[in-house]
Amino acid sequence: MHIKEQLEIIKRGAVEIVSEEELVKKLERGKPLIIKAGFDPTAPDLHLGHTVLLQKMKQFQELGHHVVFLIGDFTAMVGDPSGRSETRPQLTEKEIAKNVKTYKEQVFKILDRKKTEVRFNSEWLGKMSVIEFAQLGTKQTVARMLERDDFKKRLEEGNDISILEFYYPLMQAHDSVVLKADVELGGSDQKFNLLMGRTIQKRSGVEPQVVLTMPLLVGTDGAKKMSKSYGNFIGITEPPNEIFGKLMSISDELMWQYYELLSDLSLNEIAGLKSGHPKAAKEALASEIITRYYGKKEAASAQEEFKRVFSQKERPSEIPEYSTRKSSLIAAALEAGLCSSKSEMRRLIVQGGVNLDDKRVSDVNARFEREGEHLLRVGRRKFCKVIYKGGE
Repeated sequence: MHIKEQLEIIKRGAVEIVSEEELVKKLERGKPLIIKAGFDPTAPDLHLGHTVLLQKMKQFQELGHHVVFLIGDFTAMVGDPSGRSETRPQLTEKEIAKNVKTYKEQVFKILDRKKTEVRFNSEWLGKMSVIEFAQLGTKQTVARMLERDDFKKRLEEGNDISILEFYYPLMQAHDSVVLKADVELGGSDQKFNLLMGRTIQKRSGVEPQVVLTMPLLVGTDGAKKMSKSYGNFIGITEPPNEIFGKLMSISDELMWQYYELLSDLSLNEIAGLKSGHPKAAKEALASEIITRYYGKKEAASAQEEFKRVFSQKERPSEIPEYSTRKSSLIAAALEAGLCSSKSEMRRLIVQGGVNLDDKRVSDVNARFEREGEHLLRVGRRKFCKVIYKGGE
């Protein structure tokens, strides 16, 4: 493919490329580039926000470049300080191993398994001697580290910064030295770390990588970045009906960003969709995403269920049951998995998003008034037959 055409695909959705001129020179050599993207296995499941980088990696694969999916099992024990206001808790080896297994199962829903090189940075970081680790610290200055916005902010607020956190960007940079990365991908919040890779490669006698940053996917609330802690995420292992419903709930404006960052459709095809009805385009997006992770049959079923429940105002064809002795609605909902936290449930009640036996709940301290079966709806999509057996 002509370099101009490659650039059009590579630049799709990107925030910044440092530098495009260097990228063109690398492409002009006519050889597959080494494309690196690192993922710290800090959570057991991926959500759509994590897949933005995977989609860009897939595009590089389809252009014939060599993709390295780097699992930061060693750096995960340090913890990425990016955007944090306090020292990050370190994961145990057991937690990391569990998360790594899940990641490897999920990423190949997008990437071509046969064309993806999976590496772990413990392969080299775990084998460094104390002297080698100390020498890594000689390749950057404290003053340069303190230029980082989140470090600077923490110092001003009187919060601690551990020496080990200074080493996180150095270790990520050393990964690029070992892998001889031509291009490193990362979220826009990772720019400091990615540029550190260029610096350390130069100081290690390796040609510096090109840095390509991608935007942080906005969550279903349309305001904050997608995150489990904000409760605005769409997990790729969630049930198809849940994924479909969540995608249908996003704004029309946000839908087009999702198309650009997550869809396999070309930009011309997406432009064509904009001339039609937004609801149809949103249904097509939801179907594409579910097909990717579950298959066409499940996508069609989820679409039909959504129409039946929300367009025709009917209940789902299958409603799960849950028995409890919790009399508190909030406690029972949390126990049944209808919400991620008590605070989320309180917020939904205040917003009028919780119904008990077809009546809106307005009291955050509401309790079951009688034993037996109750129909509890949390949000627009979660229904449960709660069988209250009396008790607490």
